[in-house]
Amino acid sequence: MASPATTQTVRPLDTLRFDASGPPQITSVVTDHLRLLGARTDRPVQVDAPAVGTTLAGGGFAPAHAAATWADPASGLADEATVQAATGIMAVHGRRDGTPRGLAVDYAATATAVLAVQGLLANLVGQARGAAPAHVTTGADRAGLLAVSQYLAAAGADEGEAAEIAAGGPPFTSADGTVFELETLDPGAWAAFWKALEAPADALRAGWRPFQFRYATACAPLPAALHTTARSHGWDRIRRAAAASGAEVCALRSLADRAAEHDGAAPWSLTPSTAWAAGSVRAAGAAGGLPAPPAAGSLRESAGPLAGLTVLEAGRRIQAPLAAHLLGLLGADVIRIEPPGGDPLRGMPPACSGISARWLALNRGKRAVEIDIKAEADRGRLRDMAAHADVFLHNWAPGKAAALGLDADDLARVNPALVHAYTSGWAGRLDDAPMGTDFMVQARTGVGEAARPDGEPPAPSLMTLLDVLGGLLGAEAVLAGLLLRERTGRGVRVDSSLLGAADTLTGPALRRAARGQNPRRPAGFRYPLATADGWIAPADADARAAAGHDLRGLPTAEALTRLRRHGLTATAVTTELSDLHHDPRFAGSISRDAHGAPAVPDPWSFA
Repeated sequence: MASPATTQTVRPLDTLRFDASGPPQITSVVTDHLRLLGARTDRPVQVDAPAVGTTLAGGGFAPAHAAATWADPASGLADEATVQAATGIMAVHGRRDGTPRGLAVDYAATATAVLAVQGLLANLVGQARGAAPAHVTTGADRAGLLAVSQYLAAAGADEGEAAEIAAGGPPFTSADGTVFELETLDPGAWAAFWKALEAPADALRAGWRPFQFRYATACAPLPAALHTTARSHGWDRIRRAAAASGAEVCALRSLADRAAEHDGAAPWSLTPSTAWAAGSVRAAGAAGGLPAPPAAGSLRESAGPLAGLTVLEAGRRIQAPLAAHLLGLLGADVIRIEPPGGDPLRGMPPACSGISARWLALNRGKRAVEIDIKAEADRGRLRDMAAHADVFLHNWAPGKAAALGLDADDLARVNPALVHAYTSGWAGRLDDAPMGTDFMVQARTGVGEAARPDGEPPAPSLMTLLDVLGGLLGAEAVLAGLLLRERTGRGVRVDSSLLGAADTLTGPALRRAARGQNPRRPAGFRYPLATADGWIAPADADARAAAGHDLRGLPTAEALTRLRRHGLTATAVTTELSDLHHDPRFAGSISRDAHGAPAVPDPWSFA
């Protein structure tokens, strides 16, 4: 291909063209993202094919091809509903309600599309660095397993959950009918908020633990007295209590509200550095200030397209750690920047071999270096490491990187070829934005309305929908930044956000709202059907016909047989995530890592 330093390009896929075909739920996201990245097509997208096939060509690259399917045909998974049912998405999303239920948004399809684009970008990055082109395959079943990987890891841990898994959770409702989310990471602010509203002392004490762990358990069985307290006060009083206590509240916004203010921005932004890299862009390897890599065989073996690249990750919780995890699965050497004493989330229960199962789901295979970012000497160490790295990725609070002298412009001075990636809550796009956490972003952007069908009260999912999708978009953005760097010889600042994840997930609903149509799916959409011993989920196209069969007296296997005799597609709903190990729909795909924690398969394969 042409020398990266001499290629004239503004976006990473400028001068490339694509052809795409496949189901619209997946293909529409793939083509949207390819266009936003600069690729063009002369042919109409074919939406009647059972698999997504996308080919990128031009720009001096050999053609890159990515295929995506719903699942292996033998599994019987044929669409969004059946994938949600089988992979455990319905089970996790339904924990708040006490029964499995489907997401009314096409969550698995959206994640699959982003994974397909990641595969294409990684292929091109590999080609630019001298690797042979490869055929990339991914599937919605893999995307679904990735989305529940933390919950699956916890289900297979050596000990039980630290908080009860039972029905219940936010949002709350005020006396004047405002439905709202509450957020705080501080037990003192939690207590002060409820004391200001005169909640019973025993209820606010009992409520903190399930509220605190709702990100981990996808439910929050709060004392009923807290909901009663919220309903006894008007919205203005509740807002004043939040402001005085340091907690934050956010009224649930509608999809119509979000459509009216939507600025049409891409889910990420790429800003080339003003500094030229000295010579050609090169892989950092173990040079300079980076710690020496471990002995051969001690890390996950990889011949992926990012092999030889180094990613420094200063991530907390889910979004940035998941993005870095995906880059590691693609072959990069990922080094976590942890505080003195190590990441406290390593000890978050439940554990496998003494290490948090959830932490392992996002961080296995990474190396770690302890850095005290409050100390100038340690910040100097981090700058020295960044001088010899390829990517610096973080999700610190807004403005923190600049205050520490570790923002994109700061690190470009020591490494003009660096891709500096920031995965945030809001990307600075909303002036009145609350705290940028998953459930608050869901509330503010209409996800709470989109996740449930028409006729139901809106409620953000307590499954971490946006943290996971935000991590996927963060990895996609880093790959786009790496490709742009290879094609221009310049470092790149990359910004992605939970807001971008929300807009990507709700895109079809926002477009319906903008046209003045009802943006929500019809009443009863993706409701599983009860059997004598479990639940089944019909494919979306067969849901109405399947609902006409009374299956409650039949075992699940017989209920499925009856529907199939009538030409209807359906699958059993996974209700216990630990059963996925032995589920024939995923035969051999779920393994255990060196600590004994369940590990889902890589989301792509390269051949």
